[in-house]
Amino acid sequence: MRRAVADPGARFIDPTALARIGNLELIARTVVDGFVAGLHRSPYLGLSLDFAEYRAYMPGDDVRRVDWRLYARTDRYYVKEYEAETNADFVAVLDVSRSMGYGSGGITKLDYARYLAATLACFSHRQRDRVGLIAFDDEVVERVPASARNYEVVLDAIGRLEAGRRGSLAGPLRRAAESLGRRGIVIVVSDFYEEPESAVAAVRQLRARGGDVIVFHVLDPAEIELPFDRAATFRDLESGEAIPVIPTALRAQYRALVEAHTASLARLFAAEGIDYTLVSTASPLDHVLFGYLAARQKLMRVR
Repeated sequence: MRRAVADPGARFIDPTALARIGNLELIARTVVDGFVAGLHRSPYLGLSLDFAEYRAYMPGDDVRRVDWRLYARTDRYYVKEYEAETNADFVAVLDVSRSMGYGSGGITKLDYARYLAATLACFSHRQRDRVGLIAFDDEVVERVPASARNYEVVLDAIGRLEAGRRGSLAGPLRRAAESLGRRGIVIVVSDFYEEPESAVAAVRQLRARGGDVIVFHVLDPAEIELPFDRAATFRDLESGEAIPVIPTALRAQYRALVEAHTASLARLFAAEGIDYTLVSTASPLDHVLFGYLAARQKLMRVR
């Protein structure tokens, strides 16, 4: 499992505190503003088709980039800046299957995944990457194409997502891969309730166009530790199957199985060149973002 070292000056934010904010865009800005950005700063502006912004003309600028129509209206010189081809497509692929609705504490796995996806979209948007979204359960249920102008649309779509039907990975991720455009960065957020080999084979499809894939495996602390003391009937949120369990008798075996499952995912994803991070929903999002930034920095070095 990849672990990032956080800046000692960073202020980490409890995810349950974020849940009280309510507004998804404000949550994303709060997290992004709360850590030391700068591992990737994209200064490359060139002549691609995606217009970025105007700025005042400065001595040395190419006069061919001056917007003469704007000059005629304002009597001031402005040049057009464009997003360069080095700016990436950023697409968040978000699991909204039934099991993602589980939460033993203040937030569910889907809440955490929504906050994480919105935060990463906010950061990427600030870096002038084109932002998109794909959400799925047993099929693709939401898709927003990556675009420099779709950031607000992505946030609105993330805010409306709900945990729905029983999920699967292979079919939805195949259709997601078919819909991806140019080469870019794909973030997959899921609880990966499948056998490791099947999960990795499904995610592998997202690399068909040569993009970089980063995986966040989101689990509730109770799913990792099985902290319960009383005997109870546990219900599988995906299949609906109910199983009577005595947690104190099975805790050690359960934890060993979870550790083996996550270790297998980490090993198999690493073999595919896919960055894998196991995330507890109790983990501060800005700490998780450091891991993303470290992985992104590595990816930018090898592009």
